[in-house]
Amino acid sequence: MSAQRWEKLGRIYDPERADRHPKLATHAANPLALHLEGDIYRVFYSGRDAENRSSVGAVDVDIVARKVMTDPATPLFLHGPAGSFHEAGVSIGNCYTAADGARYVLFMAWQTPAGAHWRGDVGRLRLTEDMTFELTPSEPFMGIDDVDPISLSYPWVHRTPSGHYQMWYGSTRTWDAGNGEMLHVLNHASSPDGLTWSRHGLAVPFDLGVAQAFSRPSVAAHPEGGLEMWFSFRGAPGIPYRIGYARAEEGKTWQLVLQNAGIPVSDTGWDSEMIEYPFVFDHRGARYMLYNGNGHGRSGFGLAVLHRD
Repeated sequence: MSAQRWEKLGRIYDPERADRHPKLATHAANPLALHLEGDIYRVFYSGRDAENRSSVGAVDVDIVARKVMTDPATPLFLHGPAGSFHEAGVSIGNCYTAADGARYVLFMAWQTPAGAHWRGDVGRLRLTEDMTFELTPSEPFMGIDDVDPISLSYPWVHRTPSGHYQMWYGSTRTWDAGNGEMLHVLNHASSPDGLTWSRHGLAVPFDLGVAQAFSRPSVAAHPEGGLEMWFSFRGAPGIPYRIGYARAEEGKTWQLVLQNAGIPVSDTGWDSEMIEYPFVFDHRGARYMLYNGNGHGRSGFGLAVLHRD
């Protein structure tokens, strides 16, 4: 397997320096980039209020100039009311066009029930023509079942060249795998149309004590065929998130290749403690990654470009 490395291009957005809406008071986590025109992308993100509940905001960014062009600092979609399946927050995945012609964004919907462990379901937003969001349906799009009995998270949808849809998402097997860290794996689902989904269980292998708490997969086609995935992961308790890598050659299963992620934490600065929540996309023949650093997105998001040896 050829070596690869991400050249860090710097922090693009620092929420602590912006004039923020109370619902986006801190954090700019889970960046999702949608192309507008030229080198301009709208980057959606999850910000938090004083009670740690996340809602969705956005900034427009020139990817080449690495400059924020507009920052409305107002939420586009709020966490739900008390008693709803997304009352404690919304963590967005990626955007895809389904067979009905609509563009959808799946998200992790947070709940923090009193006296119980936090948990998540998968919700669905429809992206309107004016780039706002509508919740559809009003209940979880994917909830717990026999395949995913505890909690779900961070979905990513990939459309194949044949028009079939694949989804990778997080699923909790236990809150404590015996070493004080949860076992939260990446499962797989498929769909003929992007609307109705069949779940298939574990997709990416885990390694207890090394990589057992996964989140936010980001999948793209590999130039040599097959797929590649970047994701957040933790292993032993007390070690913050890092970004990992997996590879699935054509017709084969996923292989965990953590050492080939190509993007470690920095020695100093905004991403020196942790690095997480990658979003990988292609622009003008180059492959880019938006990602978060310290504080699970509290320090904002940065940009990197991929080089392969």
